[in-house]
Amino acid sequence: MTFLFDIGRVLLDFDFETSLARLLPPEAADDGHERLKVLLERKDEFESGRIAVDEFTRWALERLGSPAEADAFHHAWRDIFTPNEPMWDVVERLLAGGHQLILFSNINGIHWPWIRERWPRFERFHGAVLSYEVGAIKPQAAIYRHALETFGLVAEETRYIDDMPANIEGGKAFGLRSWQYDLRDHAAFETWLADELARG
Repeated sequence: MTFLFDIGRVLLDFDFETSLARLLPPEAADDGHERLKVLLERKDEFESGRIAVDEFTRWALERLGSPAEADAFHHAWRDIFTPNEPMWDVVERLLAGGHQLILFSNINGIHWPWIRERWPRFERFHGAVLSYEVGAIKPQAAIYRHALETFGLVAEETRYIDDMPANIEGGKAFGLRSWQYDLRDHAAFETWLADELARG
């Protein structure tokens, strides 16, 4: 059985704002939240690989009005994650059961290399479909098609776990057996998973 796993808010929780706020200059005290929100303006472009790391870094520091160096930005941009341990317990169980596990994530060229270095257990996955490498982001059809074709998957036999409603709808449109994960209700996911494993 094959499982497609999203990363953010499934395998790793994250908090952008707390980390990136450290880059803001003193004069941003009143509009810091708004300055951080502007980084979302080019998030999809960055995660689909259409903007290079250096270009995004320069643009982000300029938009933040930050005097920080690129290395400081990269550190703050990465220092946002914490592992979701209940889901990692699931990963270990599924691996022990002989299932194929594939990462399927909207992610960028700053986060992914660091995540692999910081948490070597990501190497236990059998493959990865990453938006910035594919050139498309979920819920665009191209990235689902790429995952199915690259790994020779049968959609109706593939389980897909993601936290974003639009991404789940995209998966269902391709026939993936999908679950919208909620970090606050891991028990509901365990119930779904048990049913899926029983169905085979």
